[in-house]
Amino acid sequence: MSNACNSPLRSWRDIVFAAAALAFLIVFVAFVLLLIIADAFYIDRKAVLTVINSGFIRHALWMSLWTSCLTTLIAVLFAVPIGYSLSRYRFPGRALADTIVDLPIVFPPLVAGLTLLVFFSQTDFGKWIQNDLGIEFVFRKKGIILCQFLVSASFAIRSAKIAFDEVDRRFENVALTLGCTRFRAFRRVSLPLALNGVIAGAILTWARAFGLFGPLLIFVGSFRGRTEVLSTTVFLEQSVGNIEVALAVAMLMIVVAVIALTTIHLVGGRTQVKL
Repeated sequence: MSNACNSPLRSWRDIVFAAAALAFLIVFVAFVLLLIIADAFYIDRKAVLTVINSGFIRHALWMSLWTSCLTTLIAVLFAVPIGYSLSRYRFPGRALADTIVDLPIVFPPLVAGLTLLVFFSQTDFGKWIQNDLGIEFVFRKKGIILCQFLVSASFAIRSAKIAFDEVDRRFENVALTLGCTRFRAFRRVSLPLALNGVIAGAILTWARAFGLFGPLLIFVGSFRGRTEVLSTTVFLEQSVGNIEVALAVAMLMIVVAVIALTTIHLVGGRTQVKL
């Protein structure tokens, strides 16, 4: 059966099937590339120089980079124990918890920002955090990280769970019979075997946080030099008619996204452990 499945095309039906499948791939890839190429040719030299020389845009780039990196670090700190718990333990409410973990993925983006804004500005507990504890999120840099975390952490958690699911539990059981504690078996066996999946989830989380727009616009605004990130820079430049500059910033974000996704594919291709 394995040899038959791996054999080369042997009939005209095989050739037609392969050609049809590849045609769909070619059409989709060509469409995406066409859009990117069209944007690239629309940008002029003046727009590129504006992006390079603008202090506000450099600030937005730096804001996007450090907030998305910090968000990813926090997300991974949550994702590893949560993903391991969902993969290894059975407890009351597990199905509900598993569903809630995925909920931010299907949130309409504006809903996430609006929910955060209402919580911290209208509820007593949210006001207590902001006013009494003095931890302000609304229209603050800390709010960028919180908003990014809410929207993107689910990707890291889901990736970690899948990675731990793929680790054979027999390896942990062997470690336990050899005298390891549960934590040591996790640290020395399960986590190293699942590490590539965790890394891939972290990269995807970073890419999601880096390109976030809608929730940030509602929750922290787009104040130049304060809470502006690259995604809101595109919005600000487009809203005042600087289409070329907006596209130049967008192209910068696309380059970053391509690098991140390529890394995901390279890491993901090595997630299978062979012993």
